[in-house]
Amino acid sequence: MRRAAAIITDQGGRTSHAAIVSRELGLPAIVGAGNGTHLLHDEQEVTVSCAEGPEGFVYEGIADFDVEEIDFGRIPATRTKVMLNLANPAAAFRWWRIPADGVGLARMEFVVSNYIKAHPMALARFEALRDEDAKRTIEALTAGYEDRTEYFVDRLARGLGRIAAVQYPHPVVVRMSDFKTNEYAHLIGGAQCEPKEENPMLGFRGASRYYSSRYREGFALECQAICRLRNEMGFKNVVVMIPFCRSPNEADRVLEVMAENGIRRDEAGLEIYVMCEIPSNVILAKVRATLRRLFDWKQRPDAVDAGRGPRLSGSCGTFR
Repeated sequence: MRRAAAIITDQGGRTSHAAIVSRELGLPAIVGAGNGTHLLHDEQEVTVSCAEGPEGFVYEGIADFDVEEIDFGRIPATRTKVMLNLANPAAAFRWWRIPADGVGLARMEFVVSNYIKAHPMALARFEALRDEDAKRTIEALTAGYEDRTEYFVDRLARGLGRIAAVQYPHPVVVRMSDFKTNEYAHLIGGAQCEPKEENPMLGFRGASRYYSSRYREGFALECQAICRLRNEMGFKNVVVMIPFCRSPNEADRVLEVMAENGIRRDEAGLEIYVMCEIPSNVILAKVRATLRRLFDWKQRPDAVDAGRGPRLSGSCGTFR
């Protein structure tokens, strides 16, 4: 995608990976064209235009065009908080001048796949790896690190730190890893660490991995990177988001594991969000918020408003 001048896909929408990554790379992209790959052919010269409204156009040949520069200093302020969707640390320095209110979503797995390349469990249990080629590759990657797990923590913290730095002090929401098993398996040393699933999209992913013996050590490394990012590098603007959390009980188990690894909600202003992406998140949101209200009331009686009962502080679209 970095080599392309423009992107055209038959399937997908505005929130598809093709659209998101194209925006990060600054490429014009038309997604969901339907039959674009059948109408276009190799070596054909076309012009892709995304500057003429909500629908993109593809013109035969190389079209003439004008470039209009936008003065960011003259863009009016809005009451709506407009935040960036970033994954590639290198792209953060390309978009730092955009007058955004922070980063609404930074996907950890993009940093892992591009900057680390090795499966975290392959680093944590290096001696148990049976793939000799993978072991040699990992040895080369981690050269200079006494502890191979430190390679993961250091590279992850630095990669996320580049995103957090360009938006400081605005909030940067970092989503913990959400690889699917088939995606994890493609990381170096990952094939041995991952089960085979018929439907990885609904299987062993997100929150369910974090407290499982199959990945608990890997999640501990992620937590160490977040602690370093906030406590040592000073990026207190980082907010943690948990993906694919199926129930309040699962959320509690994840919070327990995070606390064991030094990440505690409300400590040093840390906020922990859950990504709302599956039906249970919507159905159980009220239950979860009510439990949180009762918890706040029991722990902090001073938070009770006269005649109104306990207050609940929260963010629209998330619950804490």
